[in-house]
Amino acid sequence: MGLKASLAQGLGRACAGALHMAGRSASQLPGRIALAIDPASISHSAKKLTQGAIVVCGTNGKTTTNNVLASAVEASGARVLCNRVGANMAPGVAAALLSGRSADWAIMEADELSTINILPELRPRYLVLLNLFRDQLDRAGEIERVQDVIVSALSASPETTLVACGDDPLVMGVARRAREAGTKVLAFGIGEDLHLPADRVPEARFCQVCGTELAYDYRSYAQLGAFRCPKGDFCRPELDWRATGVKVGREGVSFDVSGVGLDRPVRVSASFGGVYMVYNLLAAFVGATLAGTTPEQFQTALDAYHPENGRLQHFRIDGRDVILNLAKNPTGFNQNISLMLADDRKKAAFFVINDNPNDGKDISWIWDVDFERLAVGSPRECGGVVEPDDLTVVGGGHRADDVRVRLKYAGISAPIALTVREALDAVADLPLDRPLYVLTNYSALWPAKAELEQMGERL
Repeated sequence: MGLKASLAQGLGRACAGALHMAGRSASQLPGRIALAIDPASISHSAKKLTQGAIVVCGTNGKTTTNNVLASAVEASGARVLCNRVGANMAPGVAAALLSGRSADWAIMEADELSTINILPELRPRYLVLLNLFRDQLDRAGEIERVQDVIVSALSASPETTLVACGDDPLVMGVARRAREAGTKVLAFGIGEDLHLPADRVPEARFCQVCGTELAYDYRSYAQLGAFRCPKGDFCRPELDWRATGVKVGREGVSFDVSGVGLDRPVRVSASFGGVYMVYNLLAAFVGATLAGTTPEQFQTALDAYHPENGRLQHFRIDGRDVILNLAKNPTGFNQNISLMLADDRKKAAFFVINDNPNDGKDISWIWDVDFERLAVGSPRECGGVVEPDDLTVVGGGHRADDVRVRLKYAGISAPIALTVREALDAVADLPLDRPLYVLTNYSALWPAKAELEQMGERL
């Protein structure tokens, strides 16, 4: 390592140490310093990895998937470097790589548009691509731009194998182009019909090759499912790993995994979930298997995993259960609505939408969220209808008025609260056995988490 690289590493570590002593986050600034001094800092740090790297990417679920995967690989006895707090652009990856003189694996989540800056430097053995949805259009642009960036990143890292969600036609659009350019592709997905209702505003309706409207044997959620082009030029691939026997409920998820490297189906279960979590955990299982982790080690890590980053985090506040989760785009919000409807208890919800730069200033996407499923008289996914006393909704965030208007058009009346405490006060007359779901986009998540940690206990 040359003088410039050594200086970058030393100053980056010194910055990280000073920030830790001051009780501040060291997730990005040390990496910014290292990259400013040595633009190849990620590449130089990667040389200390004895086994290589795995990068997790996708619109929704990458933080949870990445952290479960890292915990599972650590359970196998490997030394792992990981950007666990979700700093998923190049400075965050560079900062996470500064720690220690050596490690076996780096397991890093990457923002989709940042893959072009991360993959060519890190040269991971695997890129796990979970899903692609419209998200932050004023920053990321349309899906086609995101696909182009990921394909270019893979082309610049020819050693990388793409581990792709075979159920997502947008992901498989990337996989098709990457394979043509020489990238090895493996696929995972759900191998059975879960008999779930389709989203009202689906993504990716058209073939990635000819533009014909896709047909589905079944959908799991959004555009994910057993898709095929009627003209026969594009379809879900043969899955290398598949989940079957899927069970989803308020108590969590479970499913069987079969596929490459497994001589028999393996049961995976977690105490948190939703259909989207089946995909996340399946992807984490596949990544861990490729890294040499046994199914038993994966399940042990999953049993010990407790979300601490605001994703499906549970609290007890004044005797009431509060569930905090990120909902940053239509698909994420719709899956959170499904999660709420799977909870057969009467409940309350606090929907918080900000429009800070990391959220995206354009929040017109809230009109694509299927809030109508929560309206009085609307059918439940598990039978029956939503009764007048089943759900109380409160709106919040910088764009609380927009949330309130959107809910009004869905037939839902919602007062406004400025904080989680105000939302709890707004539902204080409800029985304590009714949980409060707090669903926020990016910039509202950490303030809500901090407020909840201050008010009560984490479960």
